[in-house]
Amino acid sequence: MTKVMFGATRRGLMLGAGAAAMGLALPRLAFAQDTIKIAGIYTVPVEQQWVSRIHIAAEAAKAAGGVDYTYTENVANTDYPRVMREYCESGVNLIVGEIFGAEAEAREVCAEYPDVKFLLGSSFMPDEAVPNLAVFDNYIQDASYLSGIIAGAMTQTGSIGMVGGFPIPEVNRLMNAFMGGVKETRPDAKFQVSFIGSWFDPPKAKETAFAMIDGGADLLYAERFGVSDAAKEKGVLAIGNVIDTQADYPETVVASALWHFEPTLNAALEAIRAGSFKADNYGVYSFMKAGGCSLAPLGTFEGKVPEAAMKLVAEKEAAIKDGSFTVAIDDNEPKSS
Repeated sequence: MTKVMFGATRRGLMLGAGAAAMGLALPRLAFAQDTIKIAGIYTVPVEQQWVSRIHIAAEAAKAAGGVDYTYTENVANTDYPRVMREYCESGVNLIVGEIFGAEAEAREVCAEYPDVKFLLGSSFMPDEAVPNLAVFDNYIQDASYLSGIIAGAMTQTGSIGMVGGFPIPEVNRLMNAFMGGVKETRPDAKFQVSFIGSWFDPPKAKETAFAMIDGGADLLYAERFGVSDAAKEKGVLAIGNVIDTQADYPETVVASALWHFEPTLNAALEAIRAGSFKADNYGVYSFMKAGGCSLAPLGTFEGKVPEAAMKLVAEKEAAIKDGSFTVAIDDNEPKSS
C-alpha cells in the first residue's frame, strides 16, 4: 500500500459516514485483466474504528490481486474536494471515503470526472444525475440490536451510558437499535445519551463517560474511542462498536457489533469489472444477511452472559438472517430517559 499525504486534519460535521470512489479511465473490457486503482480519502486516521473497516477491506482486495490501493488520511472537509481532484487527475479508477461534512462539494467533483467511479459514505441517497457516484452508510443495526440484548442482561443497575460522535443517521440508528435490544432483556433500563461533537476525540469521550458513570451508569455503549478506557478505569462494563476491542479490554468489553466493509467493496469492484457500476445505494451490503455485520465473539466473557440472553441472541440472529425478523431502522436522535 502506498500512503499519500495530499491534505490534513480530520473528519467533519453532520451528514456522514465513510465512502469509496471508483475510477474507470480505461475501457470497460480492460478491467478483466488490468488492475483497478483505488484511492481512499479519509478525514480521520485509518486507525479510527469506522474508517479502519474501509481500509482493511481495501487492503484485503489488494492482497487478493487485481487491485492497487493508496490512501490519504486526516483530510479536512474543506480540503476534501481538492484531494479528490488530485486523485482523479492521477488516473485512479475508484475513490472510496466519507463525505458527510463535504456533501455538496464532493458531489460536484464526482460530476466533473464521469470516468472515475466513486463509492462514498453519505447520509444522502444516490442521484441518477451523477451516475458514477454510489453511496453507502453504516447499516449495522442488526448487530447493534444483538449487542443490546447482551447489555440488558449484564447491567446490574439498569442505567446505561451512551457516548456518540454526532447525532447523524448512521450513529442514531445504531444507538436506537442497541436500546431496542436492551429493552428485550431489561425493559426498565434507563439511558444517558450524549454526543461529543467529534469523530475522533478520545479524551473528550472519556470525560463524558466518566460523568455518566458518576451519574449511575454501570454499563457504557462505546460508539467512540475513549469510552472503554473510562469503563476500564472505573470498573464498569462496555459494549463496543464497529471493531472488536475485547482483546484490549478483556475485563471490560463484553460484546461488540462489528462492521465488515468487504461485501460493499467487493460488490462495487464486481460492478466495475462488469461495466455495470451506477448510482446506487450500497448500504444494504452492511446488513447481517449480506455478511456486512456480525456480533463479535465474547472472548473472556464467554459463559458469563446469562444463558437465557444468549439463547435469545441466537434466535434473533437466525431470524434476521432468514428474513423473518427485521431490526427497525430508526434514524431519529436518541434521547436520555
